[in-house]
Amino acid sequence: MRIGELARRTNVSERSLRYYEKQGMLTAARTPGGHREYPEAAVDRVIRIQELFAAGLCSEKIVQLLPCMRDSDGGPSLVAGPKLVADLTAERARIDRMIADLVRSRDTLDEVIEAARLP
Repeated sequence: MRIGELARRTNVSERSLRYYEKQGMLTAARTPGGHREYPEAAVDRVIRIQELFAAGLCSEKIVQLLPCMRDSDGGPSLVAGPKLVADLTAERARIDRMIADLVRSRDTLDEVIEAARLP
């Protein structure tokens, strides 16, 4: 499929798709005219990239992680090394801290809302 179709099917801009390719997260064959041609599996790959960005990972980490994942089901493959595991463990700890901070903020808001409801 061409870049426009991949962009439409994944709701990701063509600019972002070109960035993913430049960073090594996505690959495309080229037609004789120089147009990008993506395989069907690129849809799953782009969705996976978007999920990883949404989880707060940077493109450098995503590039390291993608070869360790199966796109179709998001499950792990067997190629993750100790450094990647350590890096991802640190990312998970960072996310846990963010969640804890958000819970504290929500609890504070709940207290303020409750206090504001009192006569």
